Amino acid sequence: MQKFWILNIKSRKEILLSILTGLFLGVSFPPISASVFLFVALIPYLFVIQNRNGLAEINRITYLTMFVFGLITIYWVGSWTKEADPFLMISGIALLFFNPILFLIPSTLYYLVAKNFGKKISVYLFPIFWVFYEYIYSVTDLKFPWLTLGNGLVSLNTFIQISDTIGVYGLSLVVLYINVLLYLTIVDYFELRKVRIVKLALTLTLVVFPLIYGSIKKSEYKPSLEKIRFGIIQPNLNPWNKWQEGNLNNLLDIYFDLSDKAIDQGAKILVWPETALPVYLTMGSYENELQRIKNYLRIRNVFLLTGMPDATIFYDKINAPAEAKPLQDTTSVYTSYNSIFLMNPYNNVIQKYGKQKLVPFGEKVPFVEYIPFLGDVIKWNVGISSWNTGKDTTVFKLKFSNIKDSVRIGGVICIESIYSDYVAQFADKGAEILVIVTNDSWYGNSSGPYQHKEYAELRAVENRKFVVRSANGGISCVIDPSGKTLAQTKMFTRKYLVADVGFSSAKTFYSKNPMIIPLFSVAFVATVILIILLRKFIVRKK
Repeated sequence: MQKFWILNIKSRKEILLSILTGLFLGVSFPPISASVFLFVALIPYLFVIQNRNGLAEINRITYLTMFVFGLITIYWVGSWTKEADPFLMISGIALLFFNPILFLIPSTLYYLVAKNFGKKISVYLFPIFWVFYEYIYSVTDLKFPWLTLGNGLVSLNTFIQISDTIGVYGLSLVVLYINVLLYLTIVDYFELRKVRIVKLALTLTLVVFPLIYGSIKKSEYKPSLEKIRFGIIQPNLNPWNKWQEGNLNNLLDIYFDLSDKAIDQGAKILVWPETALPVYLTMGSYENELQRIKNYLRIRNVFLLTGMPDATIFYDKINAPAEAKPLQDTTSVYTSYNSIFLMNPYNNVIQKYGKQKLVPFGEKVPFVEYIPFLGDVIKWNVGISSWNTGKDTTVFKLKFSNIKDSVRIGGVICIESIYSDYVAQFADKGAEILVIVTNDSWYGNSSGPYQHKEYAELRAVENRKFVVRSANGGISCVIDPSGKTLAQTKMFTRKYLVADVGFSSAKTFYSKNPMIIPLFSVAFVATVILIILLRKFIVRKK
């Protein structure tokens, strides 16, 4: 009985420590943004798993820790507004319970290495296992890499400047090793009554070097001499009602009224948000509305970069793409994309980009290519969903009379902006400005929109580009290449912003090499697993 009581007390202490790590991780992320906690957040958790031996007991405590983390940070996914779609709420609840399961990848790898090579080696390798999980999560059909640890550092502007070299995964690796080294330093002190200088020196280096690097980079930053004036439109339309049939001309009146005010202040490029109009504008049924936009741009002499649904019908199935979907009550098929259009005042050519990083369940049913009936079972009742996946990272080209060469803009849609390696592809292809169009209004005035906006600051620093962000109901903003937000709107306001945006063709090390750390983590984990398997094979042979 006494032994059981002692074990029970130990278990309760470990549960409290794991909850403490979950709390520290959660408050590090926006909108609380107490990022300094991230440097010590994992220490309580490491104490727990280092005292546990079985895989099941390690993974149970891991699940609890990460459930608390997720509860604080991504509770908003279910929307929880009075108009929220029931399926969206179910998806939000499912995500809260599913997301912690993915964190069992690094904890399982930790266990395997601890069992084969010892706990000391395993804890040193734990940061690599974690980054491996972060990257693998970002490339599956169930991808939702919202909680990449590096994102939690965004409020530490000087510290994150080093992301122009190592990216957000590098930031994760740095902060994880700071946690591990601090943990080992504490263990040394309590067990050996001394502090090992090497570990302390490495910890200080991982903290101080990014701060020195960041200070130098910020002092060296000089605003671009060449600038273009943007007009960023935030219409604040109810996302639930917008998808019901209505008068498109009334919607256009709202956009034109805000655009007129921006143009009167010198805007040369207008940016409207994701799915600005809830129709397939170029399919032929909305020729009057399309022509109205074209006439407006010609008369006002401005470019328009706007989110817009886009579809193509194929009357001949033989020549249609393999991913084309059947058109209801016909023998035709079609493809549809959540897109960005670039429309110009000089001709009728529309440059297009189709979104490639689709939201699981919200925009695409995972694995529907392999299990087609899932597309009929799982449906979201709002909006145009079941999009096809875009094919290329389009860089838009705009020619102005007062600028010698074309200005090149990389446009990404909503959740795509959290994929650091993906956004870097636009910069590497020559984008001089990054534009994000989004609609975060689905989630009310919750943590989600604030997190999404803050993550865009990392994309600006990683690629040293201005970021222009147009959101339906907020937060629209302009971010400079040092990650500083120059202007922004408030949530749920009908507003426009006018800002001079610099552009640069220079590429950062990260823009050119975004995959170094992710691929290193994959190769390292593959090597570790191979070694473990070889050891088992050799033992069996004996």
